[in-house]
Amino acid sequence: MENYRFATAENTVLPLSAAHVFFDGTFSEPRLQHPECVAVGPDGHIWCGSENGEILRIDPQGERIERVASTGGFTLGLAFHGDKTLFACDQRHAAVFRLDLKTRNLDRFTGAGIRIPNYPAVDAARGRLLVSDSHAFGEPGPGIWAYDLATGAGELWYDRPLNFANGIALAPAGDALFVCETFSRTVSRIPIADDGTAGEAQPYAVNLPGLPDGLAFDDAGALFVGCYEPSRILRIPPGGGEAEVYIEDPTAHLFAHPTNIAFDGGALYSANLGRWHITRIKTDTTGRPLHQRHA
Repeated sequence: MENYRFATAENTVLPLSAAHVFFDGTFSEPRLQHPECVAVGPDGHIWCGSENGEILRIDPQGERIERVASTGGFTLGLAFHGDKTLFACDQRHAAVFRLDLKTRNLDRFTGAGIRIPNYPAVDAARGRLLVSDSHAFGEPGPGIWAYDLATGAGELWYDRPLNFANGIALAPAGDALFVCETFSRTVSRIPIADDGTAGEAQPYAVNLPGLPDGLAFDDAGALFVGCYEPSRILRIPPGGGEAEVYIEDPTAHLFAHPTNIAFDGGALYSANLGRWHITRIKTDTTGRPLHQRHA
């Protein structure tokens, strides 16, 4: 259990003072209830979801929250496809939903088959949506699904076992998919061949000092990892290797079981499944929103 020791100001990259509550939804209307996901939208707003299936957006100043739609389930990961569509994973319905950003019409995008759709990533160059399937708690299984962006038709893309596939992120060059295997405390790299098929997953960072949940690349190629437990964010250097604790809250208050994370320039946003707010970090790096990386 030595990997779970508390970090201190001396062994984290950033002090906790680099972070603050961007939006407190404890008493807001609508409420922000235990957000699992966060994403920066093409409108510059911060989008997130809640435990009751709501899809919400917060203005860039962190002053107002708006309910855009609801699945009536439990919202997990979010991914934008340009300025047209938002995809949202839903645990209760075991499905991915599609939100038209202009009409705000929400419909079910995927059919049956996927068990726990956790996080979507738009692979626009290949016209598909990749979605992690967490399969089952304590039971490794497949894998990663691929769905046609136009029709929603899909199949297992990576059919080998993963130990609770969670957050995913396309490599900046689009030649690999990175996936959190939460209960192995590992981030794995799945190569993407020229024909779009999946290679064998290889460990990219192992024995992480925490349970990895969400991923985000900065512009230098470092991979940031939101850890559900303990409440910290890690940074893995470009090319892989040993992770460092980037920032942590030993009290699990400002960071409270952080899950998905998202860059917007020099700011990194974190959802906090354990509380009712979104956290903003002033970083020492920069990163682009995902919808700008693989448009």
